[in-house]
Amino acid sequence: MNKAAIEEFFQRLSDADPEPKGELDYTNPYTLLVAVALSAQATDVGVNKATKKLFQIVSTPQDMLDLGEEALIEHIKTIGLYRGKAKNVMAAAKILVEKHGGIVPNDQEALEELPGVGRKTANVVRNIAWGEHTMAVDTHIFRLGNRTGMANGKTVLAVEKALLKKVPARFMTHAHHWLILHGRYICKARKPRCGDCIVNDLCNYKDKTPAGA
Repeated sequence: MNKAAIEEFFQRLSDADPEPKGELDYTNPYTLLVAVALSAQATDVGVNKATKKLFQIVSTPQDMLDLGEEALIEHIKTIGLYRGKAKNVMAAAKILVEKHGGIVPNDQEALEELPGVGRKTANVVRNIAWGEHTMAVDTHIFRLGNRTGMANGKTVLAVEKALLKKVPARFMTHAHHWLILHGRYICKARKPRCGDCIVNDLCNYKDKTPAGA
């Protein structure tokens, strides 16, 4: 996909949804970090159900430590891999309190040092919490980058780097949200809804699903 097509691609997504929002519920950078970490291999809807009451009593790393691991498990046991996630959340809270004064740092390396926080999670948190121009590549964005021809790559990191290079700077604040939502609801894995796609004509995907199929 050439530069002009990419510009038009994001302009249309912007016109359709000027202020896209992530679908995870949170109250501040810390609860956002927890929510994103819990969402690995789980749905946003499932995470929101589990954290609804949790985030009424926990808003800081110290709150989480005071709650304790077993009580945390009671809140999140409906989420996949909940025991491992609970252990990581508690360990991360301890580091945040001891090393960062209970504040979530806007620092990629520092975030990636936290248990249960990988590159994608750190990118999401920095983008949503502070508006940083990061690109969190999940399965939807990886698929979309390759399928459209916008950012071809065999690895998540390759697609991330390609998107950071090719997405116009003025769209970067919301780019990852637009791409995730488009991949989740329109450019689906098994049967993309090409007939409903507002950027259909810009996309290089050869096996487009016929309208009405």
